[in-house]
Amino acid sequence: MQETIVQRVSDGFPGASITVELDGNRATIAVTSDVFVGLSRVKKQQAVYACIQDLIADGSLHAVTIKAQGPTSVG
Repeated sequence: MQETIVQRVSDGFPGASITVELDGNRATIAVTSDVFVGLSRVKKQQAVYACIQDLIADGSLHAVTIKAQGPTSVG
């Protein structure tokens, strides 16, 4: 399931940094992508949910926490 989620989110956000942690049917997904620059928190989450909405609808995933952000500059 973890690989499936990573692949789907990668397909939706090419070049993004993605981590997925699973605990049963609950997932925490962290995505860092240029696509998120300037988007509201809700719009970021909606974009990630769109990649996995069928997994939620069919019950494969019960709860999802999404941490979506644009890249940050260091230095």
